[in-house]
Amino acid sequence: MKDKSYNLSKYRLEKAREDLVSAKINFENKLYSQSINRSYYSIFHAVRALLAFDEFDSKKHSGIIAYFNQHYINDGKIDKKYSKILMESQEFRSDSDYMDFYIATREQAQKQIEDAEDFIAMLETYIKANFPH
Repeated sequence: MKDKSYNLSKYRLEKAREDLVSAKINFENKLYSQSINRSYYSIFHAVRALLAFDEFDSKKHSGIIAYFNQHYINDGKIDKKYSKILMESQEFRSDSDYMDFYIATREQAQKQIEDAEDFIAMLETYIKANFPH
C-alpha cells in the first residue's frame, strides 16, 4: 500500500509541475486568466499529492481544501501561510474562470506563479521528510 501511495503522490506532483509550466507559458503569452487557472491547479494537484498518503480524495475542490486545512494546517504540520495561498489561489481562479468581465492582471498572474512555486517546493520537502521512500 505504501508503494501505491508513493506512486500516486509522485504522479500528482508531476501533474502539479506540468500545470506550473503551463501557467508560465500562458503568462509569457499574456494569457493571464489561463495562467491563474493553471497556477491554481498546480497547487491543487500538489495538495492531492500529499493526500495520497492519507488515502483521501474528493471529487469536490472544497473537500480537498477542507481536509488539507483540518489535517495539516490546523494540526500545525504545515504553516498557515499555505492555507492562505491555497484559498486565495482558488478564489482568483474562480473569479477569472467564472466572473463575467473579470480582467486578470499581470501582477495577479505573477503572484499566483510565485505562490505555486513556493507551495510545490514546500510540499515536495514535506513529503520527502515525512514519507521517505
